Amino acid sequence: MAPFPNPFAMGWSKPIGLAWRSSTLYIVSTVGIGLFTDLFLYGLVVPILPFILQDRVGQPPGQTQSSVSGLLAAYAGASVLFSPPAGIIADRTSTRQVPFLLGLAALLGATVLLWVGQNLPVLVVARILQGTSAAVVWTIGLALVLDTVGPENLGKTIGSIFSFISIGELAAPVLGGVIYEKAGYAGAFGLGMAILAVDFIMRLLVIEKKVAAKYEDVKDTREDHNPHRHESGEAEQGQSEEEPLLQKSEEQEFKIAPGQPRVIRKVPIIYCLKDIRLLSALLVAFTQATLLSTFDATIPTEAQALFGFSSLKAGLLFLPLQIPYLILGPIAGWTVDRYGPKPAAVAGFSFLVPVLILLRLPQPGGNSQIILYCAVLALCGVGMAVIGAPSIVEASNVVRKYDLANPAFFGANGPYAQLYGINSMVFCGGLALGPLVSGALRDSIGYGNMNLCMAALSLVTATVSFIYVGGKPRLLRRRKM
Repeated sequence: MAPFPNPFAMGWSKPIGLAWRSSTLYIVSTVGIGLFTDLFLYGLVVPILPFILQDRVGQPPGQTQSSVSGLLAAYAGASVLFSPPAGIIADRTSTRQVPFLLGLAALLGATVLLWVGQNLPVLVVARILQGTSAAVVWTIGLALVLDTVGPENLGKTIGSIFSFISIGELAAPVLGGVIYEKAGYAGAFGLGMAILAVDFIMRLLVIEKKVAAKYEDVKDTREDHNPHRHESGEAEQGQSEEEPLLQKSEEQEFKIAPGQPRVIRKVPIIYCLKDIRLLSALLVAFTQATLLSTFDATIPTEAQALFGFSSLKAGLLFLPLQIPYLILGPIAGWTVDRYGPKPAAVAGFSFLVPVLILLRLPQPGGNSQIILYCAVLALCGVGMAVIGAPSIVEASNVVRKYDLANPAFFGANGPYAQLYGINSMVFCGGLALGPLVSGALRDSIGYGNMNLCMAALSLVTATVSFIYVGGKPRLLRRRKM
């Protein structure tokens, strides 16, 4: 990959608004809006899909459920399939902005096709494009966040972003249903187009930190603009005499031997996947996604079975689940930055074990049972807020160690977009698997026992997190000695 050219040597003038367009706040806000747009348009379409299939495609109501499930699967499958390639491409381009904009183009195409599509194949193509866009936006967006804020601020930044985008995830299905009922397809998709326009303008104006540095300091033209490596160099100043020895020992642990196979040289993140800490971080992401999609798939049906709720009332039950995430997300992210990912991962999943079991308590009844169900869902929301950041932070920490020990092996940008591509693939796999498994379990063994299985999954993840996330605890290391 050729280095980004020196703009002054090419006769380029400094861009208007360079300071604010390359500021941390603007870049992080742009990524947040991008992720918000992705989730909002996903949620906006979900309540409208049955009407599109019946009114435009002409499907009878009896076939609608299977077609909706197929369209949801097309989205998840595309996200799983295209996440790793998106990461590989992003790490081989000089800037993140171009693929970030291409992802938005795919989302625009998907939205237009969903708006005007008259047959099922067109709708399938639209959902594939939407899933492809999600893969690009989440992969490159998270890599851009890490480039901007550095690993030491990643947890609280991710927590804040996830809190913000949860608003879109919460509001979109309700707005989609209400606007469709009042203004039809034009009103619903017109709102989507307006949000896409704001997203496009923000992405177009972004100037990445490494690009802005070229304008600010001409002397830096031969420098490797990987911010994760520079931060390490700055941190070395002021170390004690023992710390360099420890650092050298750790560097040897993460050193990659020469003569690796061609596929690993082309896609170096594959080498990192043998690390048990990275695999544990991916398990945390998978379990988090599985729990999220389980809530999405089972809360509406359980609310209808217990309380006879309509789709709108069932949608309102997501409020107690999402509000704790909105409030606690940044705080939980800060604790991950301050104390590492292990305490949050272990505490969050351990907390979810009894809380998920408590979901068997609500019974058919009146307000008292509804309040009980909402209270338990709120407790689930607290646990979900705590486990939001550990996976991404731990995975970034592990891969950063390999990058620092082998800078030439991973290239100028490092393997971070590849990492987030793998993370996005695993997360989308959890989103796809959760509804299938939870739906089958609910039908076969009941809602309470289904949540008992989810609690068991959380317990396994908490145990793995205790042993491996952030490194083995001192107690286990001493026993090994």
